[in-house]
Amino acid sequence: MKSVLTSLAAAALMFVACTPTTTPGTAPSAIQKNLNAFRTVTQAFESGDVSHLDDVIAADFVDHTDQGDKNRDSLKAYIQMIHKSGITLKQEEQKAVADSDYVFAMMHYTGVGDGVMMPKGPFDMHAVEVVRFKDGKGVEHWSFSDMAEMMKMMGEMKGASAQAPTAGKDSTKK
Repeated sequence: MKSVLTSLAAAALMFVACTPTTTPGTAPSAIQKNLNAFRTVTQAFESGDVSHLDDVIAADFVDHTDQGDKNRDSLKAYIQMIHKSGITLKQEEQKAVADSDYVFAMMHYTGVGDGVMMPKGPFDMHAVEVVRFKDGKGVEHWSFSDMAEMMKMMGEMKGASAQAPTAGKDSTKK
């Protein structure tokens, strides 16, 4: 009985692993276009060059943040502010999964903060970035960070006497 269940489980895993993740009738090029658009934004964060963002982000883009919804122009301003502040940022895409509507990416962020926007000195954090696409352009973005890493960084910004908040803000609420 155990071997039958094990065989069935293995067969189910093989089926799931070998099943394409594309939506029926969707050309793989749409999926690749979404991944490329996502990576264009990632490159803008590292380089500070926002000149290509209008090509990959819709005019009515909404960035759902813990400080309220932001738009494409505020995203560009944020990227430029990071580079003017002296923060160094390195982003590693650990895994990205996409279809014709979404890109989900597990990201690893490292760098050196300025003490204002980020803790002064080195930082190391992880997040899952989610972007919804329409007609090849990003229309919505959500970021889900590792709260333990965030609380540690916030404590470093406020000093050893900082108290961790008891509840975090949900950036997925509109």
